[in-house]
Amino acid sequence: MTARPLIGVSTYLEAGARWGVWELEAALLPVGYPRLVQRAGGLAAMLPPDDPEQAAATVARLDALVIAGGPDVDPARYRAERDPRTGPPAPARDTWELALIDAALSAGVPVLGICRGMQLLNVALGGTLVQHVEGHAEVVGVFGRHTVKPVPGTRYAEAVPEETSVPAYHHQAVDRLGTGLLPSAYAEDGTVEAVELPAADGWALGVQWHPEMGEDPRVMRALVRAVS
Repeated sequence: MTARPLIGVSTYLEAGARWGVWELEAALLPVGYPRLVQRAGGLAAMLPPDDPEQAAATVARLDALVIAGGPDVDPARYRAERDPRTGPPAPARDTWELALIDAALSAGVPVLGICRGMQLLNVALGGTLVQHVEGHAEVVGVFGRHTVKPVPGTRYAEAVPEETSVPAYHHQAVDRLGTGLLPSAYAEDGTVEAVELPAADGWALGVQWHPEMGEDPRVMRALVRAVS
């Protein structure tokens, strides 16, 4: 049998998570992420926050990298004042995941950013974020849906050529694009919903929605194909 590509997925780091009789600090990941990796033909490996100096060695053992969704990126990372509606920072995740992205881009390891992961990819390349948008997270703790339209000729459009309804939950979005990034999908209100690097600059794609909460594996399959 052909070995499945090893896809590293960054994780949350929570001060207190509860299961069974336990309530402990935990590195955790919603099960939709590994299930999506598996459905797409990959083998998922969790990457909890670690010493950023270990990022290059970690990425060297992976076939591809996924930066998962989660808390808001600290505005200090893109030299902005904090909006009162921006959530509390997650410094361990910011530091570790930025180091992972830098290492992956330097090594030519394909990267997929999901929601926060797309925003962090943009910040890693010098871009900025809008700290609050209306209508993309309408009910607290409940994923909504909205339509995204691909930009013809992009990597995303090659994977998903038609307009689709996607599961989403975010209140921040891309403002100024990072160096080299191209928009590859938009929401009906004009929000950038996907970004990517041109093929000549490596394989990197970010999507603002949460494919792990839906039934469409094509974005993850595109990542797996990039390393198969």
